[in-house]
Amino acid sequence: MKIKDITRYIETIAPPLYQESYDNASLIVGDPNWECTGALLTLDSLEATIDEALEKNCNLIIAHHPIVFRGLKQLNGRNYVERIVIKAIKNDVAIYAAHTNLDNVHTGVNKKICDKLGVKNPTILAPKQHLLKKLYTFCPTNKVEEVRNALFQTGAGTIGDYDQCSFNVAGTGTFRGNDDTDPYVGKKGELHQEQETKIEIIFPAHLERTLIGQLQQHHPYEEVAFDIVALDNIHPRIGSGMIGELEKPMEAMDFLTFLKETMQAKCVRHTNLIGRPIQKVAVCGGAGSFLLRNAMAQKADVFVTADYKYHEFFDADNQIIIADIGHYESEQYTIELFKEILTEKFRNFALFSTQINTNPINYL
Repeated sequence: MKIKDITRYIETIAPPLYQESYDNASLIVGDPNWECTGALLTLDSLEATIDEALEKNCNLIIAHHPIVFRGLKQLNGRNYVERIVIKAIKNDVAIYAAHTNLDNVHTGVNKKICDKLGVKNPTILAPKQHLLKKLYTFCPTNKVEEVRNALFQTGAGTIGDYDQCSFNVAGTGTFRGNDDTDPYVGKKGELHQEQETKIEIIFPAHLERTLIGQLQQHHPYEEVAFDIVALDNIHPRIGSGMIGELEKPMEAMDFLTFLKETMQAKCVRHTNLIGRPIQKVAVCGGAGSFLLRNAMAQKADVFVTADYKYHEFFDADNQIIIADIGHYESEQYTIELFKEILTEKFRNFALFSTQINTNPINYL
């Protein structure tokens, strides 16, 4: 199996298109065509992580955080990032990262946190716009079902919890082929009228190339007429954070104790209690202060996240509990998530979860 087989599969779950503009989720070091001997799953890439990968005969590290986050202009080993990249290159170890693209999918990092906390029926806290498109195409009536099903197979036509969604309108198409054509219906050089169906179908933007390929493969015409339009609609399953409800309300202090134990946090920094039980829970792995207003607008009782600054805690304004459990602590189960994703597809492949705690923060 090649490294690209593994990374491409991850990207069917967390497409790179879904990463934030500042991010660098990708194959950062290594050749995608290398045969993969095994993969080490980790939150961070460190020199010690590369040593661990070599000990386990793994030439691929799959991390959540990209080791190269900003551009590197030199590779002289002057800081830990340069040293790690140099060591990986010298030892033929590839480093791949799935970061905010994995944060932003409905089945990603935040869903894993919700599962750990028993948050039921979670939805995206801040859904993203401009990630959906619509295809319009025109198909002879006798081929509509075949073409439509081919489009559905790409993942097009999904709206929320419904799939195979489309809109179809009957009409008449006209065309005339020149001497170089071999028309499916009609004769070259003659104006032809054909009973056609206009198919409208929504799809995630990252599927566009695949969708067009399927359309051209299954459509009977030599020249396939279609339009693709970008939509302003939000994508309900892609975005930042998640929100849902506990099966039963918990007293605030009981919830915070449960949170600390479940997420293996050394401490929980939190705002004042708000005098009501906790039932609606918002979460964001990593630094999530930018989502506080979303959590408050949706009437969350608590917002579980990390990396809060002193003055930002005041923004809770006694309306919600902010619970900062630490960056590493909030995302540590991403390693578990990686393993679940990959074992679903590659059942007999050598996968190892790191035994190294890569948290740079210590508590006294």
